[in-house]
Amino acid sequence: MKKTTIFSSLALAACSAMAQGTVSLSGVADAAGRSVSNTGSGSLKSMVSGSNSTSRLAFRGVEDLGGGLRAGFHMETGVALDTGANTSATQFYDRRSTLSLFGKGWGELRAGRDFVPSYVGWSRFDPFGYVGVGGSNNLVSATPTGPIRSAFSTSPNTTVRSSNAVQWLLPAGWAGLEGGVMVAAGEGGLAANGQHKVMGARLGWASGPAAVSLASTSTENNLTTTGKFKDTGFGGSYAFGPLKVSAAWRQFKQNAAKQTNTMVGATYVMGVGEFKASVVQANLAGKVGNTAIDANGAQQLALGYVHNLSKRTALYGTLSHISNDGIATFAVPGGAAAPVAGKTSTGYELGIRHTF
Repeated sequence: MKKTTIFSSLALAACSAMAQGTVSLSGVADAAGRSVSNTGSGSLKSMVSGSNSTSRLAFRGVEDLGGGLRAGFHMETGVALDTGANTSATQFYDRRSTLSLFGKGWGELRAGRDFVPSYVGWSRFDPFGYVGVGGSNNLVSATPTGPIRSAFSTSPNTTVRSSNAVQWLLPAGWAGLEGGVMVAAGEGGLAANGQHKVMGARLGWASGPAAVSLASTSTENNLTTTGKFKDTGFGGSYAFGPLKVSAAWRQFKQNAAKQTNTMVGATYVMGVGEFKASVVQANLAGKVGNTAIDANGAQQLALGYVHNLSKRTALYGTLSHISNDGIATFAVPGGAAAPVAGKTSTGYELGIRHTF
């Protein structure tokens, strides 16, 4: 009798929760075979996860509070599909964990871990979605001596996400305007613990075939005593029917060191297929301490094709090549070791992606 009562109470609670709001589960399962060859380090073949779209599980919920107000949450964890492990050893919901209050007419107030404004403004113009052998993320690295390494060393950085953040996001329907502002508490400011004080903002506009975006994010921690880490960028895209072209500029700066990345991309839809191409360049300039970094940089050329088997499932293939200058060692991910300084890195992959 006691067990029956408990189960009945749980069922009533579940029905009550469903009546007040909705909860959904979604995600991406993406797996590929990859081969990477780095000059002086040989080649390596492997199975990888998330090369067309990051493998993930996402839990979302929303409740209508009445009077034009809604509450919602978004909890998202990355999955290494090739091993079954979580993509982070320290954060289960490493991709996003936010709680929001939505208001009709004034937008969204969002708290928790999420993308920083500068990343949003850059990644939307990357034909490869910032992932895989062709992603523009391959030239955003803390490995070379430069502003990113100076501000964060090898600790978690804010080039993609920030923890401990509060955002206000513009509502839809403001004549195509979009964007918002973000602030994050430093909570001690120890870079090694991922504690960063962040301030950022983005303003964009999208209407029909055109889109533009301008964003800036600054970060402070115990390693930025000589100046804040500044991440600024702008970009735009335009669709000429089945052909969409995009261009973006992004600069990382800390004290006397800076890295400027530029990207030009294109996608062309033909039936159930989509062709992709991008050229990304990274130029380093200035000094880190007494070390000049002007001669170091890299260029990446990427080509890809996605064949949609259905609305949810696709086959894809991508090829990319990185040429380094000076002592730079930027590389396609997944190699046995970094290429010899100033040399090349080449990779290709074939995979399948399913969304649910």
